[in-house]
Amino acid sequence: MARRIVDISVPLQAGIASDPPGLEPKIQYLGHKEYALEVCKFFPGLTPADLPDGEGWASERVDMTTHNGTHLDAPWHYASTMDGGKRAITIDEVPLDWCFQPAVKLDFRHFENGYVATAADVEKELARIGHTLKPLDIVLVNTAAGARYGQPDYVPSGCGMGREATLYLTSRGVRVTGTDAWSWDAPFGYTARRYAETKDASIIWEGHKAGREIGYCHIEKLHNLESLPPHGFIVACFPVKVKAASAGWTRAVAIFED
Repeated sequence: MARRIVDISVPLQAGIASDPPGLEPKIQYLGHKEYALEVCKFFPGLTPADLPDGEGWASERVDMTTHNGTHLDAPWHYASTMDGGKRAITIDEVPLDWCFQPAVKLDFRHFENGYVATAADVEKELARIGHTLKPLDIVLVNTAAGARYGQPDYVPSGCGMGREATLYLTSRGVRVTGTDAWSWDAPFGYTARRYAETKDASIIWEGHKAGREIGYCHIEKLHNLESLPPHGFIVACFPVKVKAASAGWTRAVAIFED
């Protein structure tokens, strides 16, 4: 049986609209010639001329947060508690078996930007694709934002997952979800307008905050979800082990056994 691996992560890239202004990653590329002198510092008497082609090593300096690029959010990101009052776990405490499981994709590309998906929307889509959720299934949400990554309208694009939609999943044993949008919740601009009208603070970050009731993780800034079938694949999304952090970067992939 052949194995096929599909990359569903975005490249970590500076200079594009991947995050709100001021939160984008910054990358400084340091070249082989530039670093030749750095190599020589480790070996007294060595000069750049002694090195093959006069080259040292290439390297990069990166200024970023754990929420840049494709990353896995830990329950600690959403609140200090989870599961009704227990201390929320940080990214280095996330069980690894949550991060390597059969997956299902919900196609929500037809929802308008800013729409907040409901439990009924999730249930309807699961019925359409003929899938019954099992504990630890990884649920990916394909939104309209996926096709806009890197474009000026990426951050405000796509639908979000509301509290009841999130709890619909987590109450059935789902512990990792994911989206190709900037956030699991609806884009902030739409939520801000709704809050201005209602003054209901419970709608702010409601999908994330559902983790206070049932702890779960989600992957943000996924990519290429439109290439995946509704189910029949495994997702691997092991996070980088950042001590006591709210998130960790991940090279998320979909794995098919053909």
